[in-house]
Formats: sequence, C-alpha cells, structure tokens
Amino acid sequence: VAKLLQLYESMKPKKTGIDSLAFISPSAKIGENVYIGAFAYIGDNVVIGDGCQIYPNVVICENAKVGNDCLFYPNVTIYHDCHVGNRVTLHAGSVVGSDGFGFAPSENGYDKIPQIGIVTIEDDVEIGANTVIAAQTGVSGSTKIAEQVILGGQVGVVGHINIAKGTQVQAQSGINRSIKEEDKKWGGSPAFPYSQELRSQVLYAKLPELERRLTELEKQLKEK
Repeated sequence: VAKLLQLYESMKPKKTGIDSLAFISPSAKIGENVYIGAFAYIGDNVVIGDGCQIYPNVVICENAKVGNDCLFYPNVTIYHDCHVGNRVTLHAGSVVGSDGFGFAPSENGYDKIPQIGIVTIEDDVEIGANTVIAAQTGVSGSTKIAEQVILGGQVGVVGHINIAKGTQVQAQSGINRSIKEEDKKWGGSPAFPYSQELRSQVLYAKLPELERRLTELEKQLKEK
C-alpha cells in the first residue's frame, strides 16, 4: 500500500514558477523547475537546488543551502547558514536552526549563551509539522544521530553523545548516554533496551499486588 500511495503521490503535477509576491535576494541562487510561493523570503546568498517546492510564507535566511527536490510546506523557517540535503520534506511550521537551551547561571540570574552553530539535515529526511526534528522531541547540542534513526514523540536526548544507525526510541524516553549498537530498540527514562523496558512495565503493573502480599506476609510474621 505504501508503494502504491507513493506512486500516486509522484503522479501529482508539481507546482512551478516564482510568485510575484515572493522576495528573493539578488544574490540568491535558484535551481531549475523550482516553485516559490507568495510571501516566501529567500535571503542573501541562499542556494536552492533543482526541483524544490517552496510554499507560501517559507523563510530561508542568509547563506542557507538547500539541495535538490526538497518540499517545504507553509511557514517553514530555516535559519542562517544551515544546510538541508536532497529530497528533504519539512512540514508546515517546522523550524531548522533555532536556538537550543543555552543559559549560564550568573550572579544576576542567567546569561544567554549565543548559539553560534548550525544544523545540517542530510538526504531523505522528513520532519513533522510544528517541530524542531520530531513532535516535541528535544535533541541537545553536539549530538550526532546516524541514518535511519527513529525518535518517538517527547523523546529527550542529552548533548555530546552518538546514536547508532537504525536506533528506534519509544515515545517519552530519555537518552542519557551514547547508543553504540546498531538497529536496536530502546524505551524508558533513562532508556533501556526495549525488551527490558517491556519486562519492567509488567513489573510496574504488579507492584500494588506485590505490596499487598508483602504487607500480609509481614503481618503474619508479627502474629507468630
């Protein structure tokens, strides 16, 4: 079914042309067969590859680079200097390159730590609507995520770690250390291998009954 729907989707005609209400910097480089909708903003020195579909109100800031055949739905924002690969789909309202949590405690409260890095999205990535990677998923700075990784909703990932290829993480899990084994499933917070997490969930469900039995045994021991 997935393949048939992909074929059906590919047969839909793509929009082409640049709307007269779009703003494109004279220094930007736009590829062939590109569609740019009304009120889109393309900043200085932006590079957009061939076959891209840029819907209305998309903002691509200065020096950003976009590959071929990308699809950006309305209100997508790509910050300055960020890189987006080929065949990337960004759904409406998603943001690439916004500041992470960067505040240092000081005598007067907190000092803002400038976020001077960029975000690189490689080929064949799809990011859901109103997200900054996946739905309510947070990925801290300097973390490297390999290809074919799936992070469920509300997953939290600490900084300066590596997540191996093919990793799948259950929703609401917390990744607090590097995952080195490829193609493994994880769950829980902190995350454990998924099979262990399932066994833990069964045990959690039994805790009230185990507590009752333990209380009863203690009572019997006191009576002897």
